Amino acid sequence: MNILSLNQVSLAFGGPKLLDAVNLQIEAGDRICLLGRNGAGKSSLMRLLNGDISLDAGEIQRRQGVHTAYVPQDFPAHWPGTVRDYLQQSGQAHGLDDLTLQVRIDQLAGRLELLLDEPPTDLSGGQQRRTLLAAALILEPDLILLDEPTNHLDIEAIIKLEELLLRLGKTLVFVSHDRAFARRLATRIVELDRGHLHDYRCDYGTFLERRQDVLHAEEKAWERFDQKLAEEEVWIRKGIKARRTRNMGRVRDLLKLREERRQRRDRIGKVRLNIDEAQRSGRMVVETAGLSFAYPDNPPLIDNLDLRIMRGDRIGLLGPNGCGKTTLLKLLTGELQPTAGTLRLGTNLEIAYFDQLREQLDGDRSVKQNLADDHDQVIINGQPRHIYGYLQDFLFTPERARTPVRVLSGGEKNRLLLAKLFTRPANLLILDEPTNDLDMETLELLEELLLDYQGTVLLVSHDRSFINNLVTSSLVFTGNGRVEEVIGGYDDWLAQKPAPRADTEPKPKTPVPARKERPRKLTFKEKRELAELPLTIETLEAEQAELHATMADPGLYQQGNSEKITAAQHRLETVEKELEATYGRWQELEQIPE
Repeated sequence: MNILSLNQVSLAFGGPKLLDAVNLQIEAGDRICLLGRNGAGKSSLMRLLNGDISLDAGEIQRRQGVHTAYVPQDFPAHWPGTVRDYLQQSGQAHGLDDLTLQVRIDQLAGRLELLLDEPPTDLSGGQQRRTLLAAALILEPDLILLDEPTNHLDIEAIIKLEELLLRLGKTLVFVSHDRAFARRLATRIVELDRGHLHDYRCDYGTFLERRQDVLHAEEKAWERFDQKLAEEEVWIRKGIKARRTRNMGRVRDLLKLREERRQRRDRIGKVRLNIDEAQRSGRMVVETAGLSFAYPDNPPLIDNLDLRIMRGDRIGLLGPNGCGKTTLLKLLTGELQPTAGTLRLGTNLEIAYFDQLREQLDGDRSVKQNLADDHDQVIINGQPRHIYGYLQDFLFTPERARTPVRVLSGGEKNRLLLAKLFTRPANLLILDEPTNDLDMETLELLEELLLDYQGTVLLVSHDRSFINNLVTSSLVFTGNGRVEEVIGGYDDWLAQKPAPRADTEPKPKTPVPARKERPRKLTFKEKRELAELPLTIETLEAEQAELHATMADPGLYQQGNSEKITAAQHRLETVEKELEATYGRWQELEQIPE
């Protein structure tokens, strides 16, 4: 059943059309992953679906009573008060009354494990993302629009978000460049490419296969078109031999071909990545013994680390946000000094460092100035290249190259930082979150480049596919400053991770001989308790049914008595817990012979 449809919708902001007479039907239960290159217009389409911006042409049809909610990719610059305060303000902005808000907030708190009384600024990225999702769910939408929901989240938080969205069972449209996230969540792929929507009603893996066929067919069609146009251009240059009707018709056809070629939007070019490799480093790159680091008055982030990194290793750093991954990279680059232990760097090292906070970029200077100051050339692999030609390899036009960095998108800033990084000869690449905001095609090209790279790579990323495809081993931060080295990527670590041993099945250190014991019988007190339990269960079940009926009564909410509603909810939770414990006790006593 369609809940929302786009019919011949067009949208532009002064340049080429972001949407060019597109059609799309969203059906109840769909989980649509919206893909496209950086700047293709995905966020604009999401805001259009939410009704935040107006279309230029066409129409959007919504099924009667359908509500949408938009979850932005960036966290608010200012969070008001606590999580509860933020949710109340979000609900009030959409016209919800205080009583309805209170009930929905309490329900969502348990469902999403929210910390209602904490300031959002003090929470982890995963908890902040849940808060934004709760602000959308409080409206009880039929369609949730998620723009880059995995941004700023570590792997554990991403997996929890996946499980939560699957449990919700809502209709979703989400933008994500996380291939593992799309592979697990999406039931349908919609690609935005040069103003047109291509709808693939399949999962992500099947989409990759079908998309290659579509692109191949497009290339063949363009080849035939260009060949025909070239033949007609040769014919017109030879001159029209006679003023015949068929010749004039051929001229008109040529004019149509020229106009069609003029209006054709070629694909956005691929980023061309090349690393200026320095001479080979020594065989041993980094060696640590008992390396430790702690900030003053804080527990150690890294405790007694013994590590040896050899030339050609590609090592991934895995762990939750704040565990010390970036700290270890700063120790290796000399930006921080260890509080204990030793660190020894190998010979002939040339280090290039990709900073996840992009502090190497000056927001007030242009793209060109950030890369080459006021020079017109950069040296790449020992050869001079014009700055604009080099920037075009990273999809920056000359006009965009003169733009201040502060107005660039996240993906453009990351491409610029990669462009700056690759101008330096290096045999040790240290990459801290290089995959943030990059579209999938650029991610795959970066993967290929690093796989062919002959130097050493240290990598921090929360993109599971990127880690799995690239690294030869991983350093896993397991807590309390401990770092464990495993062979392979994230999935390999999961496979090697020991299963937690259940507390209910302790293994004795020494075998205990079996003793013959007399069978245990019910005591007098237990017999009396067993006889009274059915009456206790009956009483609790009656109260539970009465509470359910009370809370289902619309009149309770119309009266506006929030204290009574809250008390009923708390009592219902207590009764359900008592019932569970009583049933458990009854089963336990029933198994003991009289």
